[in-house]
Amino acid sequence: MTTTTTRFEIHHDGVTIPVSRGGRGRPLVLCPGLSSTQADLHELIVLLRRDHDVLTFDLRGHGLSSAAARYSFDAFLGDLVAVMADLPRLELLSPPVLVGCSLGADLAVHYAAEYPGSVAELVLIDGANPVPEPFLTEADLPEFRAMWQALALWNAAAEGTARQVLLGAQQILDLNIEVDAVRSRILDRYREIDCPISMILSDSMASGGSEERAEWRDRNWHMGIERLVRARPHIATTWVDADHRLVSTHAPEVARIIRSISGRLV
Repeated sequence: MTTTTTRFEIHHDGVTIPVSRGGRGRPLVLCPGLSSTQADLHELIVLLRRDHDVLTFDLRGHGLSSAAARYSFDAFLGDLVAVMADLPRLELLSPPVLVGCSLGADLAVHYAAEYPGSVAELVLIDGANPVPEPFLTEADLPEFRAMWQALALWNAAAEGTARQVLLGAQQILDLNIEVDAVRSRILDRYREIDCPISMILSDSMASGGSEERAEWRDRNWHMGIERLVRARPHIATTWVDADHRLVSTHAPEVARIIRSISGRLV
């Protein structure tokens, strides 16, 4: 099925956020994560458009959005809030499913907690996990700094394209430390949400670095979800045999799971 894609921009907080819309069916808003763009999620977006009216966008400093004076969790949350505030103008058929990937999942949880009744349900992909211990310890900083410095080189090569990320290695590192702090308090946000929640999770989210630390991060990841489900047993979880790149490496499987979740709750 071929569908028309419409594009428009939202201006807020000194940044320009590009939004794309395409497909037909139940409305769905897809929020990317840190260092992820609409272009990176292209396969998943195309698959979801078969059954959904999909709106997606680039966070500040990502993809085709403009650079910003500040990059923080609250600033990125402001981008999502601005996109959602524009939805009434589009006259959607019903409140949307809000799907968040990685950092986008954390943003989705905070949005749904702060704006009750605004979304029909949440689908959280490999994020918003109340892990019992922070992922980034002082001992881990050299490893992660080297990883994000390498990523920054890739980002420099993508500059000027729909895959560009304008954040530097230190900004990405600082944001990951901030996200650890946000996740230490996220259980309280889950308690404020009044809509169904489903999670799609990578079975082996950690990759790279020492084998010992990767195994610890995977255990920490699983323990966080166990902790969440004990506190909020209504949350449905689906595990995928993949790492944290699952939205790209396993897009057909992720799309199938989202369609099955959304179909059950129509």
